[in-house]
Amino acid sequence: MRGQTWATQLDTTADLARTLVCAAVRETFEESGVLLAGPDAGTVLATTGDEGWEADRRALLAGSLSLAELLHRRGLVLRSDLLRPWARWITPVTEARRYDTRFFAAALPAGQIARDVSGEADATAWLEPATALEAASRREISLFPPTAVTLGELRACGTVGAALAARRRMTALIPEVMIAEGAAWLTVPDGVEYPL
Repeated sequence: MRGQTWATQLDTTADLARTLVCAAVRETFEESGVLLAGPDAGTVLATTGDEGWEADRRALLAGSLSLAELLHRRGLVLRSDLLRPWARWITPVTEARRYDTRFFAAALPAGQIARDVSGEADATAWLEPATALEAASRREISLFPPTAVTLGELRACGTVGAALAARRRMTALIPEVMIAEGAAWLTVPDGVEYPL
């Protein structure tokens, strides 16, 4: 997609859209070892698993290498066409720390292997949306509401192809905190189906 198309899809300015797309590609590489890039606009990398790629991933994490520098040095172009905007979630107004986060969907490029490399989680597993939701229903894993809702939406698509073809509207979703029976409850916005 071109800059203005991304801006329209993400309901923001072209500059912020460019920043969000680059951040999504960088975070995906930093946290899973998957890089949505290739030597040209029609090709995607087959592998990012050797020690040279790991050194680059760690340099990105440390801030000693930027995504633009990595792509330039390796003769690659960012493949924004492999991403699909999915959702926008903003933390409740009652939270001291606020986040305004865009979610994206992408297919795992053929040949690349997602790995547990982030260091940000106690445990990591790669699960299909339905499997993750079933595990959450059994209280084997915990999911924040935006993650649970996103997994429910992906599950409803049925296939990766259907998810990537889905037309999405980027409306800001802001959960609310409700006090009931002496406990705080997080409620999802009206019109959003909570799958658990």
